[in-house]
Parts: sequence; structure tokens; C-alpha cells
Amino acid sequence: MFKADEFVAQIQAWGRELGFSQIGVAGVDLAEAEPGLLAWLAAGFHGDMAYMASHGLKRARPAELLPGTVSVLTARMDYLPRDTPADWSERERQRAQRPGEAVVSVYARGRDYHKVLRQRLQKLAERIEQALPPDAPPTAGPLQHRAFTDSAPVLEVELASRSGLGWRGQHTLVLHREAGSMFFLGEIFLNLPLPPTPAASAHCGACSACLDGCPTGAIVAPQRVDARRCISYLTIEHAGPIPLEWRRAIGNRIYGCDECQLVCPWNKFARASLLPDFDARGFLVGQPLTALFAWDEATFLRQTEGSAIRRIGHERWLRNLAVALGNALAQATSADERARCTQALASRQADPSALVREHVAWALAQAL
Repeated sequence: MFKADEFVAQIQAWGRELGFSQIGVAGVDLAEAEPGLLAWLAAGFHGDMAYMASHGLKRARPAELLPGTVSVLTARMDYLPRDTPADWSERERQRAQRPGEAVVSVYARGRDYHKVLRQRLQKLAERIEQALPPDAPPTAGPLQHRAFTDSAPVLEVELASRSGLGWRGQHTLVLHREAGSMFFLGEIFLNLPLPPTPAASAHCGACSACLDGCPTGAIVAPQRVDARRCISYLTIEHAGPIPLEWRRAIGNRIYGCDECQLVCPWNKFARASLLPDFDARGFLVGQPLTALFAWDEATFLRQTEGSAIRRIGHERWLRNLAVALGNALAQATSADERARCTQALASRQADPSALVREHVAWALAQAL
């Protein structure tokens, strides 16, 4: 006789073998989350991410995304590099004090997480399919499964919190008492009924470290982020000119922002990954802005092969670097520093891209 609880325990063991930190199970009734999603969209907090609105409530209805879905396997995977020191968060915060150094969000310094998680989730789904006993439901047809990781209209945080992977933090990311928030999420939709794992209780209390620490005030209220002000959104998702009001706050961050996680007390428990995939590529850590700004498109494509960074393209890469160089120029304390920033920016004053030229012009003006 099929014992669903024992089968879930087996799935969790397989997940650990595949490098996942935790596997949970959630149901598909997310109706309670729909009003919050609609309010967030109505406020325009999704910015240019039109797909968020076009998908509408499908995001909160897994069975509409994959008909027949009755259970969702949720997964988290730690992503700090294997050689991460104990004082990593303080070291990362210190990077902001070195204006000439390019800062890439920690999660993006290794291999593209979409590829890592999707491949391993698919292997887990195939293992489930192979091991499913003949008497297990669904009895009317074959097992259906589909893996996702930040790649479809899925309420990942809602599913993760409902299945015990953690709770929704004030910054809207999932927090775990023993792992902080430095992990990726993924899901497998199944037409196999499985018992949900217990939800986790919330432990942010009255803490406002992430709200207070956000450089642009993007966390407008607990568990409410205005993406239009978020540095991660501005440097990755936003395709046009970066609004003037946020350029100085971006500092030397050229891809993403970790500030709300770096100030979070729970991230003292963040764990290093067991996988080499998330080890940092050397040229994305501690590099001068001027060196990265000198990359032509061929170099950009070669260096970012297999990286999440490639998705923004060379033009936005240069846009982001121009902003950071402008901020470095404004903070330069020596003639040599000013000269290096000015010369790098001047080299792209005639760039074919109007977007790049506009940001270069702004950056050069920061010296005045």
C-alpha cells in the first residue's frame, strides 16, 4: 500500500543527495495570497515587469499553470561559495566603501542558478517517476511533473513559506532560522497528492534592519517592496535609463544588490553551498570598474558564458558601470583616481548606444 508520508521522506533524502538543502510539500490553494498580489500590481510596484501583470492570478493558481497539479514540491539550495569566511557579510559591506571596485551580487558570481536548479529538479522529478509504486495515485494516468526556478508565474515565496522552507521576511525574501536567506528556491508541480509539510513560523518580530538599510528605501513597508526603487530591479530588470534620483544610491553596485540581506541578523546563520557551481568567478570579485568597463561585447559574452549576468546584455552592463564610475568619480580623493575614471568614461562618449552615451555624460558630469 502506498504510504505518502514515507514517500515524501524518500524524496527529501533524494533531494539532499542532489545538493538541495531542504525539500517541502505545499498544497495548491493559494487563494489567501491573491488579494496581496493584486494590490501589489495595482500599486505599480512591478515596474517594467509587464509579465507580472499579464500572468495575473495564474501566479497564485498552480493548477492553471499546469493542469492537474495537486501538490508542489518546494526546494531550497544554499548558494554562498564554498570558501565563504565566517565574516563574509561584513566583508561584503566593506566593498561599498571602495568606490572604484565593482560589486556583483553574491548569487550571480558563479554559474547561472536557473541552470543548476532546473537540472537537479528535473533529476529529482525523474527519480520520483521511476520509483513511484504501481498503487500510488494518480491511478487514471501517468505522473505529470514540471520543474520551475524563478522561470514561470509561480508564487515561490508563498509556496516556500507554506511548506516549511522558512518565513517571508520583512524584505520579502524567505528566511530560515538555520540558514538565513542566502539560498535559491525551486519547485516541482505534480499531479500526485502528497501531504503538505508543516509551515514555518515567522521570526522577524519588530526588526527593521532591512527597511532601514535599503539604499533607496525600496522596502516601503514590512513585506512590501516597490521594485521601481530596488537596485536589483534597476540594474537587472529595468531596460531603459536608470532614473536620476536613484543613480547616486546605486554606488558601485553593477549587478544586483545584497544590502537588505547583509544587514539581516538571520544571515549570520547563512550556509555555504556544497556545490562548486556557485564558487565565484575571479573576474567578478574585487575588480576595478575601469577594467570591466573596457570589455567589448565579445569579451562580455565570453566572460559571462553560463552566468546569470549575460541576460542583461552588454549595453546594460555598460550602463550600470557608467553609473558606478560616475559615483566613483564623485568620491575620488586623488588626481590619479579622477583621471582613471574620466579616461574610462571618455573612451565611450561616442558609444553606438544612446543609452550608454547618456549615462556616460551623466557620469562625467559628477566631477564638476
